[in-house]
Amino acid sequence: MNFLTLKNIRDFFTRFIKRLGVVFLILIGLFFLANIIFPLPKVVTYSSVITDSKGQLLHAFLSPDEKWRMKTELNEISPLLQQTIIAKEDHWFYWHPGVNPFAVARALVRNTVTGRRTSGASTITMQVARLMHPTKRNMANKLVEMFRAFQLEWSYSKKEILQLYINLLPYGGNIEGVKTASWIYFNKNPDHLSLAEITALSIIPNRPTSLVMGKHNDAIVKERNRWLVRFQQQKVFEDQIIEDALREPLTASRGNIPRVAPHLSLQLKRKNQNLVNIDLNTQLKTEKITSDYINGLKLLNINNAAVVVIENATHKVISYVGSANFFDTTDGGQVNGAMAIRQPGSTLKPLLYGLCIDAGLITPKMAIGDIAINYNGYVPENYDQRFNGFVTMEYALMHSLNIPAVKMLNQLGKEKLISALGEADCNQIKKDEKKLGLSMVLGGCGASLLELTGLFSALAQKGLYTPPVFSTSDIVKSPRQILSPAAAFMVSDILSKINRPDFPINWQATEHLPKIAWKTGTSYGRKDAWSIGYNARYTVGVWVGNFSGLGIPELSGAQSATPLLFKIFNTIDYNTNDNWFVPPAECDVRRVCAETGLPPADFCTDIITDYFIPLTSPNLPCNNHQQIAISADEKISYCVECKPALGFKKKWFRVLAPDMQAYFDEHHLVYDKIPPHNGACKKLFYESGPIIKSPDGGAEYYISKSAPEPLLLQCQTPADVSKVFWYINDRFYKAALPNEKVFYMPTEGPQKISCTDDKGRNRDLRCEVKYVAF
Repeated sequence: MNFLTLKNIRDFFTRFIKRLGVVFLILIGLFFLANIIFPLPKVVTYSSVITDSKGQLLHAFLSPDEKWRMKTELNEISPLLQQTIIAKEDHWFYWHPGVNPFAVARALVRNTVTGRRTSGASTITMQVARLMHPTKRNMANKLVEMFRAFQLEWSYSKKEILQLYINLLPYGGNIEGVKTASWIYFNKNPDHLSLAEITALSIIPNRPTSLVMGKHNDAIVKERNRWLVRFQQQKVFEDQIIEDALREPLTASRGNIPRVAPHLSLQLKRKNQNLVNIDLNTQLKTEKITSDYINGLKLLNINNAAVVVIENATHKVISYVGSANFFDTTDGGQVNGAMAIRQPGSTLKPLLYGLCIDAGLITPKMAIGDIAINYNGYVPENYDQRFNGFVTMEYALMHSLNIPAVKMLNQLGKEKLISALGEADCNQIKKDEKKLGLSMVLGGCGASLLELTGLFSALAQKGLYTPPVFSTSDIVKSPRQILSPAAAFMVSDILSKINRPDFPINWQATEHLPKIAWKTGTSYGRKDAWSIGYNARYTVGVWVGNFSGLGIPELSGAQSATPLLFKIFNTIDYNTNDNWFVPPAECDVRRVCAETGLPPADFCTDIITDYFIPLTSPNLPCNNHQQIAISADEKISYCVECKPALGFKKKWFRVLAPDMQAYFDEHHLVYDKIPPHNGACKKLFYESGPIIKSPDGGAEYYISKSAPEPLLLQCQTPADVSKVFWYINDRFYKAALPNEKVFYMPTEGPQKISCTDDKGRNRDLRCEVKYVAF
């Protein structure tokens, strides 16, 4: 009888286990079927977070569902944070499959006995399921949570589930996640939290409305300490660690998410990039300096500025200020001034002169004529509306003269300048290349502060341009050689001199002057002030003005932008004298004539030294003096064809072109003039006639009917001319001196302008005059 009983019992358990296995297999099958029919909710979306090169938080944005939910990465879950969360919420987290059957059984018994809910059975995994899809707390939804918990355990590792839990914890309002709470309440990353801070943050999600940091700190401390004591009793942490945490005060209150480099952060958010090369310390200093500086200019109605700082060796943008105050609405603070396309003023002149050096057109000490010019109706003027006669290229660049720059661009060809700017990623200029003329070198084009700063960084890198990089995920592109090392050095040497007119007059003598090379620029209408400088380590670009486009009479690159440039350099790189640019191997020094900058001839007496590039720079000897055959009384000169056999002598004269002769005469500059040519020489009648400087041939002139103004007649002639004769439509108008300005009131219609000199040589041009009502 006993034998049968034991056998029956064994058979019963065998059948039970088999049936239990069948049920288990059915449940597994049902789970997989339900998993297909009811998949996990969509992946959690997080706030876009921008961090600097060292991982420090710079900026954050609301998640797509309007939550402050910054993702805590696995490497930010410190052992202390993990241990605290698990000890408080789920001791058996690493052992159960998502649902703890013992906890469920315990809760079921206690709640049945007491008739009310006295004990919960939610694991961390079940809480994640509820946080991902919040619902009312009832038995049906609890079963759904259990199913979702199994799904989570099937789909994610334990560490990933813990990460989800830490990222979804509610802290009231639209604040979710330990990382968000850590920054808002403690202004630090979660891996820098103390045990007391972690415990405080761990209790708030259970009562987010009654335990508000900054309002209920005493209640939070009381609840925090209760849990710390429990951790001590359970031997979770050492006694000394617990004692230190119990004594730690809680002074936290709600703060703001960092909003550093807002313009760049917005830009990178659109590209889904979050780790930038910005140096937080440099960025904060630059933002503060820029804001304070502009506050001092607002009395002049100058309201904004933008700054870009590039580390030359790495090409990283380490500071980026799009406006003086992102939150200032008076002048569009949210406009990104670093990317705005504006007129660059004179900031392109260094590149132009560098290209001319490489093209073999000029060297720093070579002379350029700074006198009136006219290129098919385009008549550039200097900033002070004056002419300087002969100037060196060095002087022209240091004084930012316009006429020499336009002359050199005309010689070089605008296509070469546009091509170099295209290589330096000046995209707007490349886009507009067919519209651009000679005025582009004076600012008649469009460029951004970022583009110009990147361009100048090439001067600091021996003429090699490398596109600036913002994010650690950006690939550093191959450099492009836009200038030779020799040309880049010569330009840098000129721009580093301080005895120049664009030195800021309001820069205090007691303030430190940084050792930098820099160039200023002011756009037409005084709407934009630029100052871009560099040394071996950094390139800093500064723009000052108004986003509204309002021009200010007091605005200029020298006085408005350069002081800010100096202040920034003094902050980021105070001492730079030990590391300065040196001449490269292909840059040599030679003796030249001080008057022309060319290798000296036998007649040259004033000799100086100049940088040059062997086999590239102009190598013809100085030719500004010529030996001329003149009569014994020095009243007439002879050419080879009319020189007599006897009765003449030879004398050295300085050779000046007609336009430069006119400049010398107009400014009463004494020079030894070549006597008039032999009047009996037949060659005179085969030479070209006077050059008509005004009006312009082929031009259309519009004259106001209500306030008509006369047209200017002006010409250039050789030195042997003493009088010219003007004709209008083949009718004699007036006799005048060669350099005399003559005015006449034209009739409407075609105009034929003729000028004849006293040697019978003639020049004609035609233009059109129209009278309009302005």
